Amino acid sequence: MNDFGSKTFAAWRAAAGETWQGYVEHEFVVGLGSGDLPRAAFIAYLVQDYIYLLHYSRAWALALVKSDNIGQMRLAAATVNTLINEEIQLHVGVCEREGISEQSLLDAEEAAENVAYTRYVMDAGLSGDLLDLLAALAPCVFGYAEIGAKLDDCSAAPRLYREWIDCYASADYVAACHAVAELIEQVALAKLGTDPQANPRWPALCRSFNTATRLEVDFWSMGIRLGNTA
Repeated sequence: MNDFGSKTFAAWRAAAGETWQGYVEHEFVVGLGSGDLPRAAFIAYLVQDYIYLLHYSRAWALALVKSDNIGQMRLAAATVNTLINEEIQLHVGVCEREGISEQSLLDAEEAAENVAYTRYVMDAGLSGDLLDLLAALAPCVFGYAEIGAKLDDCSAAPRLYREWIDCYASADYVAACHAVAELIEQVALAKLGTDPQANPRWPALCRSFNTATRLEVDFWSMGIRLGNTA
């Protein structure tokens, strides 16, 4: 498993244990690689993930506000730009080919699992500092890269799923993960010192990471649930 150069992320992931494995090896993820995931489940997921990414972009905008220096601000601002102008457009393009307009995405009802996850992340940032926010953001950032790497060699994935896989297996996405990993290390050193796991804040940060990971698991399950009712 790739830790992208972040000992802090690696420790959070290790602390999450089986919860992390349940996230990156969820039946939704396995179905993407095998091609067995129902098309309706993937489209339902994309619609909700479009909404999720809007909130996720706001969370990274909050990271800019919480930043302590210009370097952190630049990374947060660049991440917002990438999310709004690149990653979201993947969803728009796929959905448009499936007959779903961007206006329909904007008008879609937000699922309960989506509300729970996005508001949890925002609350982590609003009630804490940049490190609290990064702990809640990290499962999405790094988990999707791990999933992309796992699925990259899956030749059975149909074109509809392949486009998604290619996005998160790409060199650009991996580079973005390395940048976020470096940010986490910088902030962890500033907030926790040279022995972060000895800091009194450490257990709460692990809980935040674990909770966000559980909410990622629920997000995959949501896609399957909504696909079954489509």
